[in-house]
Parts: sequence; structure tokens; C-alpha cells
Amino acid sequence: MKRMLATVLTLATGFALPVTAQTPAAAPAAPSKIAVIAFQMVVAQTNEGRRDFADIQKKFEPRTQELRTQNDEIEKLQKELQAQSATLTDADRASRAKTIDEKKKKLQRAAEDLRNDGNQEMQQVLEGLGKKVYDVLIDYCKQQGYTVVLDASQQQPTVLYAVDSANIGQAVIDAYNAKSGVPAPPAPTAPAAKPAAAPKAPAAH
Repeated sequence: MKRMLATVLTLATGFALPVTAQTPAAAPAAPSKIAVIAFQMVVAQTNEGRRDFADIQKKFEPRTQELRTQNDEIEKLQKELQAQSATLTDADRASRAKTIDEKKKKLQRAAEDLRNDGNQEMQQVLEGLGKKVYDVLIDYCKQQGYTVVLDASQQQPTVLYAVDSANIGQAVIDAYNAKSGVPAPPAPTAPAAKPAAAPKAPAAH
């Protein structure tokens, strides 16, 4: 993903003038205006990013549920083996332990495949969407007069201190959402509250 990790400083250069010529006074350097952004987090928090990541989660939910089912089965077999261990023969214990071990290995392979497939799709979203968010970031920084932008992503922190006003993450998210036109995903609905139980009638004497 293309990142803005530093600002390229352009220096004006020219041919040296004769020593007898008067050189013009150098113009004072413009003050730097520095901003901070956690770029990957910003990409993920745009409406488009939230929508796409929710779609990925929904896509892999059946496989996730299958892993939960397999894990529950393994836990059940382990409890049964522990409870019946004293009454089983050595051969039976060894056979059941082998079955559990094979199921564990199968579960681990399936979980690793799911993790790799999910990460691959999320990376594709980050790369594709990141390029578009980056373009909006550049336009925003030019409009606001920022000269340096530091990436404060958690994976590669480069900022030791910054005031809150220097963080332009939410401003870039808002700018991208306005440009993309993608609406905000619906908020998750809270589970309905259970009705209160009716009071018990007093016992008859």
C-alpha cells in the first residue's frame, strides 16, 4: 500500500554567482504544519471499509461456525474420555486419545486455512481502498496546508507524541465518505430485553 511516511523537501538550486555580485537575501522558510494519522485504521473505519469488512466476516461465518462445532465435539470427547478413563481398557483409551488428537490436528489446519484466506481478502481490501483514501488524504493535506504527515499506525509507530488537534484521521474519514457516497453501515441491533417475570402469588395458608 502506498504510504505517506515522509514529505519530500524541494530545495531551489542555481549556479554560483561571481563573488562581486550581490546575492539576494534568502526568503524565510515557511513554518511546518505537521499532521498525524493512523492510516490503516482510517482506511478500515471509512464507510466503505466497514461495509467491505462486514461482508468478509459474513462470507466466512459458515466456516467459522463449522470450527466452533468441531471444537465443541473435541471438548465433548475429552470430557467423556476423562470420565470413563477408569473403566476403559488401555487399548480403548489409546484409540480414543488418537481420535481426539487427529480431530485436533484437523481443526488446527482448518483454522489456519480460514485465517490465511480471511487475511488475504482483508489485505486486498486494504490495498485497493487504501489507494483511494490516500488520494483523498493528499488533497486534504494540500487544502489545509500541511507540510508533513506522520503515519501513527500501531504496527509501525513513528510518533512519540502529538496533540489531539494534530490527528487528521477523522477529517480524512469524513472527506472520503463524502467523496465515495457509501452510506454508513447500519448499527448492530441490541437484543430485545426479556419481559420481567410476573410476581408469584402468595402461598395460601
